Amino acid sequence: MMHPIRRLALAATMFGGVVAVQAGAQAPSTAAKPAVDLDILRVQVILDHLGFGPGVLDGRGGIALVNALKGFQESRGLPVTGKTDAATAQALSAYRNAKPTVTLALSKAALTGPFIDPLPKDYALQAKLPTLGYRSPMEKLAEMFHTTPAVIMALNSPQTMLTVGTKVVFPNALPSSRAYDAKLTDEWRTTLNMLNVDANQPKADHIVVDKSDGVLRVMDKDDKLIAQFTATMGSEHDPLPLGNWTIKGADYNPKFHYNPALFWDAKKGDDKELLPAGPNGPVGVVWLDLSKDHYGIHGTPNPETIGRAESHGCIRLTNWDAARLSVMVKPGTKAVFRA
Repeated sequence: MMHPIRRLALAATMFGGVVAVQAGAQAPSTAAKPAVDLDILRVQVILDHLGFGPGVLDGRGGIALVNALKGFQESRGLPVTGKTDAATAQALSAYRNAKPTVTLALSKAALTGPFIDPLPKDYALQAKLPTLGYRSPMEKLAEMFHTTPAVIMALNSPQTMLTVGTKVVFPNALPSSRAYDAKLTDEWRTTLNMLNVDANQPKADHIVVDKSDGVLRVMDKDDKLIAQFTATMGSEHDPLPLGNWTIKGADYNPKFHYNPALFWDAKKGDDKELLPAGPNGPVGVVWLDLSKDHYGIHGTPNPETIGRAESHGCIRLTNWDAARLSVMVKPGTKAVFRA
């Protein structure tokens, strides 16, 4: 079977009609665009496709890329340095045909919202909305390609118009397959497709969440590392619940039950609220329920904060990594949380 990395060129032809745009909208300009090192971006793209999530694809590196390199190195029996050293560069050279970017013509087919801007921070106000959707087409495009609006702007011209037919450069997050399990709901398959989650994923025997290095490891039955993602896990007020748990099931595109009694930082006078579903909701696009009451593995509306912020004890991943993990696990998958 052709390796996913080598099928990326074919994937571009499968992408028609997926990109969401807003007719007549112009990408906002920025005075100080972030540098996008295409060599770093290529490494990030390869690792992302191999299941060692480097976080946001930005061509700039950081802790998530270091973690991803360590995971890749461990999985290949290489010295674990977290750097693109000679041995790692040699291993990555097998995927030298992987392109760091892809240029696509924006399509009208995915000109879908609803877009919610401004998105209120108050849960009582959020509860009144029909959805906690993206604020703009640009924010949606960024999440689709596992990046940020600033990176898309840096890869293009500030004068690039987000209109149907315009060619735009993105980090190459395209999957090799979109043949998602037919047993999944149409809505969830649409979300996986929108987030460019590859349908071909390894199957987890168990996962290990390690507080010491801030990663979630996906292991096979022989205890071999097969995928890894940088995660936000716990805080001083809500520490990671150490021990052995199981994944009970998945709630796709979940609504969120806000109970102020469970949040140390809840505002005085807050009431319980049922928040609508949406990628900008508190738990993002998926909730993987754990056997520990009130705890789960979930997405986030702020992918750039993963590994740099705190959580209320749960394990938080980028929306695309949480969605990808949901394809790897099943009810009953063991989850080991350790310090």
